[in-house]
Formats: sequence, C-alpha cells, structure tokens
Amino acid sequence: MAMADSGKPAFWSLQNISYQAYRLKNRPELIIGLLALGFLSFVVLVPLLQIIKDAFTFQSYDLAYNPDGVVGEFTLFHLDRVFNQPISAALFYKPLVNSLKMGFFVTVIALTVGFSLAWLMVRTNVHFKGVFGAMLVFPYMMPSWVMAIAWLSLFKNDRVGGSEGLLTYWTGTQAPDWVAYGLFPIVITLALHYYAYAYLLISGALATVDSELEEAGATSGMGKWKRIRVITMPLLMPAIGSAIVLTFIRILGTFGTPALLGLPVRFFTFSTQIYASINARNQGDAFVLALVLIVLAISFIWINSRIIGVRKSYVTMTGKGFRKHESDLGKLRWPATVFVILFLCMTVALPLILLLWESLTLIPGDYSLSNLTTYFWVGQGNVNLAYGEPGVIHNKGIMGALINSIKLGFAAALFNGVLGLLVGYAVVRGRGKRLSQWLEAIAFAPYIFPSIALGAIYIGMFSTSIGPVPALYGTFTILILITVIKNLPFTSRTGIAAILQIHQSLEEAARVQGIGWFRRMFRIIIPLSMSGVVAGMLLTFITAMRELSLIILLISPGNMVLTGLIFGYQEQDMAQHSSAVTLMLVLIIIIISVIVRVMSRSAGVGRLNTT
Repeated sequence: MAMADSGKPAFWSLQNISYQAYRLKNRPELIIGLLALGFLSFVVLVPLLQIIKDAFTFQSYDLAYNPDGVVGEFTLFHLDRVFNQPISAALFYKPLVNSLKMGFFVTVIALTVGFSLAWLMVRTNVHFKGVFGAMLVFPYMMPSWVMAIAWLSLFKNDRVGGSEGLLTYWTGTQAPDWVAYGLFPIVITLALHYYAYAYLLISGALATVDSELEEAGATSGMGKWKRIRVITMPLLMPAIGSAIVLTFIRILGTFGTPALLGLPVRFFTFSTQIYASINARNQGDAFVLALVLIVLAISFIWINSRIIGVRKSYVTMTGKGFRKHESDLGKLRWPATVFVILFLCMTVALPLILLLWESLTLIPGDYSLSNLTTYFWVGQGNVNLAYGEPGVIHNKGIMGALINSIKLGFAAALFNGVLGLLVGYAVVRGRGKRLSQWLEAIAFAPYIFPSIALGAIYIGMFSTSIGPVPALYGTFTILILITVIKNLPFTSRTGIAAILQIHQSLEEAARVQGIGWFRRMFRIIIPLSMSGVVAGMLLTFITAMRELSLIILLISPGNMVLTGLIFGYQEQDMAQHSSAVTLMLVLIIIIISVIVRVMSRSAGVGRLNTT
C-alpha cells in the first residue's frame, strides 16, 4: 500500500480515493458547491475577463480606423478613442454626465415618493390600506418603458415627424422639446416606475421599528420632527441605502426609456451609447463603456456600505415587547386617501388607458371617437395601414414573439429556481467554509453588472465558440442564460433564506434512517423551502417577460420576444401596434402572476409533505 512520509495513505492511493469518495457521498453540499462554483465562474467571471481582453485587444473592425493595426495585439486604441480623442465628448463624457444626472434625479424623486407612500401605508390610518398596498407595487410588474410610451401618447410633438400626442390634439399647442423628449421626461417616467423599490424596502423596515422608541423620545421632550430625524431615520438607513443602491444601479443600466425619450433628440446615456456603438460595429468602444458602468456600480455599492458601516447597530427588534403605532391623520385622512388614489390613477390606470386608446386609433394623432377601430387587434392585414402589418390576433410575428416570451419566462424561472435553491443549500450547509464564501460572493456578482453592460459582456464572450461550447449569439439559449444569471442574486438570496429556516437535524434524522440525498431534497428540503423558491421564480418570470435592457443587444429575428418587438414598432412609429402589444404583455404578466400566487396558496406551499 502506498504510504506518504507522514504515515497517511498517499493522495492517489486507492485507500485515500475510497475515503474521499465516502466523504463526498456524505457531503452533497461540497459536490453541489464545486459544480455551482465552476458553472458560475464560467458564466460570470469568464465573460468579464473576455470583455476586458477585447477592450485591450485590436479587433478586425478597428482596421477601418487604423489600417496599420495588427488584429489580436494588445492596444490602448479603444481607451484612447473613448477618453482622449475629439470624439470622446460625444462617446463618453456627455453620456457620463447624462447618466449621472438621470440616476441622481430619478433616485431622489423615487426615494422621496417611495418613502412618503411607505409612511402613509405603515404609520398612518389612511383608508383602504390593504388595496393600496397591493396596487402600489403594480408598476414594478410593468416594463419600465410603459410610462415612456404613455408619455409620448400625451406629449409627442412633430420634432421627429409622425403623429402628435393628445396635448396637441386637445389644445392645438405642441409640447416643447424639453417636455416631450430628453432628461425631464426620462426622469419623471423612470421615477414613477422605480419608486416601487424604495416603497417595498422602506415599508418593510418601518413595520419593524418599535413605536415605543419614538414614544420614549416624546417623553424626553423631543418634538415630532426631531424624533423622526434622531430615532426613526437612523434605524431606516440600511433600507434607505439599499433602495438608493438598487435604484441607482438599475437606472445606470436601463435602456428602454432613455432610448424612446432620448434618442429622438440625441440625448445619449451610457446604455444607449453602448447600443449605438455595437450597432456601429465599434464593440471595443462599447466594451470600455460597459466596464466603466461596472466600475461605477461597484463604487456606488462600496460608498453606500462605508456610509452605513459607520453605525454599528440598526437593531429594531429585540426579545422585548414590540408595538407598532399608527398616527391618526384626523381631518387629513381623506385627503391623504385621495392623494394615493390619484397617484395610482397616474401611475397605473392612466398609462394602461392611454395604451388601449392608442391601440384603437385608426389614423395616428386623431383621438376622436369616430376614429376608433379594432383593426390593430383583429385586422388581417391592409396594405394601406401600418405597412400591411396584421393586427395582434392574426400577426404571426407577434404570436411567435409571445410564445418566445412565455418560454423565456418559464424556462428562466424554472432554471433559476433550481439553481438558486442549490446555491442556497451549498452556501448554508457549508457555512464557514471558504467554498461557501466564494460561492455566495460569485452568485451575488451579477448584481453589480448593469443590464446593458452584462448584455455587452455576453456578446464579447458568446459570439464565438469556446471549446465544446458553441457560439450562442443569436440563439434562444443565450436569452435564457443571461436572464438566469442576472436574476441569480435574488433567487440565491431567497434560497439561502429558505435553507437557513430548515434545521439540519431534520435532514440528519432522515440520513440516519438511510434516506438518500435526492429523496431528502424532494421530501424535506423542497417542500419546506417552496415558498421562497416560488417567490424567486415569480420574480424571475416577471423580470424575464418585461426585460429589454438586458437582452436588447442579444435578440435577433430568430429569437425575437415581445419587448424587442415593441421597441421595433416604436422605432418605426407604429404606435398602435406598439401600444397593443405592450398592453397584451402587461396583462399576461399580471394574469400569470396572480395564477401562480393563488395556486401556491391553495397548494399550501411551504408545508412539509408528510405523506
């Protein structure tokens, strides 16, 4: 028998191999962790390294600018073009300033709106809180650019030709360019979508703040606003910080709204400039911009962590009694209720009504009742209308994109749910080990990639084959893959949270009885963690169905989905088709989300199957 100098069996000896195999058999979290770490390294770290390589390498398409260059050689050509050439102002500096201004103003407004609504819902006796609480998250379920399309229906002018909006039809006055396009409408429409992040996070934090802390401040002589500033606000800092980071990073990578409201007046942000550079076959420039976006996101997360890290404790719940107090609004109760109703009408009802109305107009720009038609829903094609494009029901292109969107949503949700649960299992069961720490970190890494930047990364990696992995660019597989990876930070967190709630003794008792790991997973782990898994899957489905920024660089006629089709219709000034398809997409997301929630509750998700 081969023995090492220490007296232990040699590493490659049969005895050691048998022993290690026995250990692995009883440590499934190690096997899962290693496999998951290898897979995630390939789809997260390798693409990042690939885009860095391409950004510093001379490419064949660069020969048009520098015929003396050698393809494949190290070069600072792309960095020089982006940062240090006359074109740099248009290519980098203006989009940088526009992106930062857009991110700042949207974050401030969204945080203010979200905080105000969260306070009304949690800390006051406003009417209809149950109904309002459900409806206030509704904008999150809609694509962020729905509000942009509705804005164009209201304020579009003749700056870019085509039909004009409702304002011109009703008043005969055209909205100025700064109202119809550019920074102002982009900020307003995005803020009215992304306030949902702040509302959800802050309302959850407010619900855990013990009112006795504030009452103790009142007893000591503090005024109302001082109690809020000194006691409540510091305890909400983690939630506020998370809302700021989540909103700002999302804004940096969002594409649909800046494209619809910015490109007509050449208002470029980082996302739209990356899109324009790739379309112009300047991928090296686009990759440099994508890396800048990633650095900005990482820097912002670091700054937020440093600010919050100054305070060592944000504890709001202890083992003592807990009490939540609602402020009596008195005479302001009904005005506050009316304010919430009007807000919901503006952010939910009005956009959907405008989409429906736009989809029923025969002649663009004429919003009279005599001009209404169902052609764009049920028409079979007329060469004199919309370039002969049939209505939604008879349009094979729309039906094909619809099928692809549903397939993408369900496939991404299923794979992400399984992967998130396995990652959570490996992280929790291996807690304290280096492998667990690495896996948790790399599973969270896609969060720091703005959506448009991640799309650019995947172009750089999957445009050619990598060993046995074929080129995926232009295939449906790459849409599923990037959607799964982008949403993994959320599903992995729900998976970790779900596994943390399941004591290991349950699994150990089953193992002692000779029950294998697969049976333990299906009989114990999955039933008990199903509520968290379903939540992560539902989030992935909604995101996949309404996503545009993430996949705009990767879609093609062969893998077209509804969001890409809507953007194409909007670019061709086919507002009726764009509105009809958008409305259909929103309704499908709502219906499927409601069905999943109802089925989950009726099936008793989260209960242990003891049969």
